[in-house]
Amino acid sequence: MLEIKNVSKTFNEGTVNEKRVFEDLSLTLNDGDFVTVIGGNGAGKSTMLNLVAGAYTVDGGSILIDGEDVTNLPEHKRAKYMGRVFQDPRTGTASDMWVEENMSIADSRGHKRGLRWAITGRDRERYKEQLKLLSLGLENRLSTKMGLLSGGQRQAVTLLMATMKKPKLLLLDEHTAALDPKTAAKVLEITDQLIRENHLTALMVTHNMRDAIAHGNRLIMMHAGRIILDISGEEKKNLTVEALLEKFSQTSGSEFSSDRALLS
Repeated sequence: MLEIKNVSKTFNEGTVNEKRVFEDLSLTLNDGDFVTVIGGNGAGKSTMLNLVAGAYTVDGGSILIDGEDVTNLPEHKRAKYMGRVFQDPRTGTASDMWVEENMSIADSRGHKRGLRWAITGRDRERYKEQLKLLSLGLENRLSTKMGLLSGGQRQAVTLLMATMKKPKLLLLDEHTAALDPKTAAKVLEITDQLIRENHLTALMVTHNMRDAIAHGNRLIMMHAGRIILDISGEEKKNLTVEALLEKFSQTSGSEFSSDRALLS
């Protein structure tokens, strides 16, 4: 479903601020894979997601989604293939618009828009049923402005919006990092549910090692722009934080350096 082939990326090339992130990055996600991505500061986790989404262009290599080469497609044209949820719950939704208006925008993605009522009674009932799945009582708050929801509620709605059209690929960029632990756990539970029920292929960047181990069917660890570990199956099920840190040290030849991840 996703193929990253021999991708290279350098920022500020030819200047004193030159930063080479990737030299030869390759990764394949099969249909239905839910891959968690962990790594230290500057490992390239978020940059990889931005390259897939089209926020950055690659210097070399190619990116394919469901067999289609999207390497040269701009971000807005690539959006039809994917849903994305960001770290900040305020990103991806319109604060001054109602919950149902935000959902209507997500619902119309990829469709031509004519002169008709944006939200019909049938749409409203469908949105209520979808919001019920979140078990947050939001099905009774369709006319509430998004900006009045809590961070966790808003992130849950954003997740729902990102999966409404069943995208070929779901990108989650530390989407629980700004939430308190209890709310983060609820949002991750909803994440698991939506990915499973819609049979989505997902790539989730996280700084939390326990979350990376507990969720998804594959875990990849990045270091200095390289994928140094790719763990799945029984090995992932039996993995512990301590074992993951030991594997990192053995493979990279250095100690894991992300205080944020270690404190989590």
